[in-house]
Amino acid sequence: MPIFLRHALAVTTIACFTATAAPVTAADEAQVSVLNGWRMDNGHHMAALRISLADGWHTYWRAPGDAGIPPRFDWSASKNVSGVHVHWPTPNVYAQNDMRYVGYEGEVVLPLEIRPTASGAIHLEGVIEFGVCDDICIPMTAQLRLDLDGTAPQSDYPAITASLNDAPTRITDAKCDAAPIEDGLKVTVTLGVPSLGAREIAVIEHPDAAIWVSEAMTTRKDTSTLTAVSELVPPHAKPFMINRSDLTITVIGNGTTYEARGCTGR
Repeated sequence: MPIFLRHALAVTTIACFTATAAPVTAADEAQVSVLNGWRMDNGHHMAALRISLADGWHTYWRAPGDAGIPPRFDWSASKNVSGVHVHWPTPNVYAQNDMRYVGYEGEVVLPLEIRPTASGAIHLEGVIEFGVCDDICIPMTAQLRLDLDGTAPQSDYPAITASLNDAPTRITDAKCDAAPIEDGLKVTVTLGVPSLGAREIAVIEHPDAAIWVSEAMTTRKDTSTLTAVSELVPPHAKPFMINRSDLTITVIGNGTTYEARGCTGR
């Protein structure tokens, strides 16, 4: 199992203060660059964060499993920004020392869809905390500050577009049940998805990060139907009410991802 260095001296800070897309020199383990992207027809702006990793190192998807370090984004210092949505490309599933994690090796481009408060230039200022791991895990902090006015060079476009095209296939027929357990809820989800191979996994997410969600146990009754079961435990460790539409269920395997945003009762 990788060793996670938590001491403050182990944190690598990457600063990016730029008005154009530019590489950021970082530690040997990872380099970060910002792709300015383009202004969308709906008035949003599509930019991206690119993380390039040294050989043997990996970083993590948004819900990486108990062995991973989920990234954190803080855009509160931005101006003319009402929200930022991260579009996550299909991750890979890895196993190490009887533990699994979900993430990326080599390079990952994370498209950032920025919703402005009003028309005009967007000032994006943020802090991104993420982990990179090999035999040890190193927490990193990337600080970025840039102005986006929709005039960035089109050389940014292919990498962002390729990542957007690697988005999950949407599932609309997910069914789920929730049953109380001593310290929370057991959620059982059934989805119509094809088999994604021997390393196929399912991930159930709740929007409240304070609620612990166990790694899902999966079974199949046939090659087209998957059942996933997770336990959800809130901080007070008691049964609680859940809104099924708040859940995100993702099936990952063999370079493919299916995703359901919400589920309905059986």
